[in-house]
Amino acid sequence: MTMTDTTPANDQDERPWKPAVLRGWRRRCPSCGAGPMLRGYLKVRDNCPVCGEELHHHRADDGPAYLTILIVGHLLAPILLFTYTKWRPEPLVMAVGFTIGTVALSLYLLPRLKGALVGLQWANRMHGFSGRTHD
Repeated sequence: MTMTDTTPANDQDERPWKPAVLRGWRRRCPSCGAGPMLRGYLKVRDNCPVCGEELHHHRADDGPAYLTILIVGHLLAPILLFTYTKWRPEPLVMAVGFTIGTVALSLYLLPRLKGALVGLQWANRMHGFSGRTHD
């Protein structure tokens, strides 16, 4: 008996990763794309309110924060260097400007990257431990 013989029929359906990640980027359910994935800023909903897909067991942990830091750093570091060498603004002006830019870009990217990672987990059936007990 192979593993696919014991797998329920709905688990055999292919889940393409690209649409799931794009739906997650838009903070939508990776299954239907219609329901909101997040409740609040970063909390993943237990279920999709539209299709009922269970989402509570998907955990992105520190992945979105790491990717946010990586992207923001790689975008703003060259801009910082260019700004300093081209115009030589006052240090306080530069610090305030780049602080605002860093915070704004981080706040924009963090929930979108979390949604994209949850979408990738959903597409690959990477269900982590939910911490819930099922009786």
